[in-house]
Amino acid sequence: MDIFAALLQGFATAISPVNLLWAFVGCVLGTAVGVLPGIGPAVAVAMLLPITAKVEITASMIFFAGIYYGAMYGGSTTSILLNTPGETASMVTAMEGNKMAKSGRAGQALATAAIGSFVAGTIATVIVTMFAPTVADFAVKLGPPEYFLLMVLAFTTVSAVLGQSTLRGMTALFLGLALGLVGMDQISGQARYTGGIPELLDGVEIVLVAVGLFAVAEVLYFALYEGRIVETQNKMSRVYMSRRDWARSLPAWLRATFIGAPFGCIPAGGTEIPTFLSYAVEKKLAKGPDKEEFGTAGAIEGVAGPEAANNATVTTALIPLLTLGIPTSNTTAILLGAFQNYGIQPGPQLFTNSAALVWALIASLYIGNVMLLILNLPLVKLWVQLLKIPKPQLYAGILIFATVGAYGMRQSAFDLVLLWGIGLVGVLMRRFDFPTAPVVVGMILGPLAEAQLRNAVSIGEGSARVFVERPMSLALIVIIVAVLALPRLYRLLQARRSGPALLPHGGVES
Repeated sequence: MDIFAALLQGFATAISPVNLLWAFVGCVLGTAVGVLPGIGPAVAVAMLLPITAKVEITASMIFFAGIYYGAMYGGSTTSILLNTPGETASMVTAMEGNKMAKSGRAGQALATAAIGSFVAGTIATVIVTMFAPTVADFAVKLGPPEYFLLMVLAFTTVSAVLGQSTLRGMTALFLGLALGLVGMDQISGQARYTGGIPELLDGVEIVLVAVGLFAVAEVLYFALYEGRIVETQNKMSRVYMSRRDWARSLPAWLRATFIGAPFGCIPAGGTEIPTFLSYAVEKKLAKGPDKEEFGTAGAIEGVAGPEAANNATVTTALIPLLTLGIPTSNTTAILLGAFQNYGIQPGPQLFTNSAALVWALIASLYIGNVMLLILNLPLVKLWVQLLKIPKPQLYAGILIFATVGAYGMRQSAFDLVLLWGIGLVGVLMRRFDFPTAPVVVGMILGPLAEAQLRNAVSIGEGSARVFVERPMSLALIVIIVAVLALPRLYRLLQARRSGPALLPHGGVES
């Protein structure tokens, strides 16, 4: 009952007019930030840190939390309507959501994204409320071998599921891993693969790669292959979801919530892994006509699952931040800096020393989820009107936002050259059916996987036995082998069953 009493006290603080206003402003700004390509929640929180220097700490944290999960909602809008993710977590949503929009089902895609985000965010907030210490304790038990194998699992799943060819998926993944190696070595401090260019010493910015491969490549592809672009002038049959849409979306929301929630607690690549895993699960479970919609007309499960996984991960990422002082994403790292600016160190003592702040922040998550649902659902029809904007003007606007967003990060002209170069690579990849998402995943997780592999080998004193001596890492190895082997075995069995039966005299049975 102590938890419920503390939560009620948190609600009493969070629903004060001033705090409600800050939560609303944060949600609106976060949604807008998510919509704009090239600007993510981490950049927004960093830019707004100085503004709140004289704001009371509880209001400030509620404001930043609003930006944090508001950006995750907003990212689905341009992903679905324009195939231009506002941030990397919305890449998977773009794959099926944009195809739904081009098929005249933009309203259903936006609705399932908004409702799924609300469902997952609410369930994940309940998990944060009830099980924060327990879940954090479990996450602490995972060591470098487990983290490394989690990333290998993400690599194999992404490469095998995305695109028509596993080989092309692996090629795209290794391109991303190569980009992740550019810059300073994390341990020795030596410059690697920079070509003597000072701007590359800090590595290639992930936002540049994401915006270049998606936004810029989308614009250039439209300009070069205009005849191949499906015009989005279809009339929508309806804005909100049918009973069948609900029946297909609800299981995907629930599955994805429980896929995404554990990933928020561990530093294993943020929202990218659970969103891709959720997409893989939904694609594997789909049957009949539903399965055929994946990659063609757009499957609603391919939007519902990743969006729910995204928001569940974002919410539970607050568990290690608040209970251990460990950030598991760029944005939570900046939130950690915001806490420290106020002289507060998140960790095991935070729930004791600053209980009022923590529970007000948790209560604001419930309030923010409701606010975002109220903000997003009525605006679905408004967002869909974006489809009626003439393509040349629309794509020109995307290019302007992408370019300004990329330049605004470091005010570097080199970044613009790199952005356009990556955009041209994205056009070639689309032209020859190479999936682009594995590039971003490989780039994000590559440096993390390298660091965890080095730490794991150090723990094992140079021996690879460390990966099979620990039960959790051994279980992950079994899962990785199963992911790679089972689909091929299944196809082999299916081919043998469907093959022609030979008659005793050498003929073929009809």
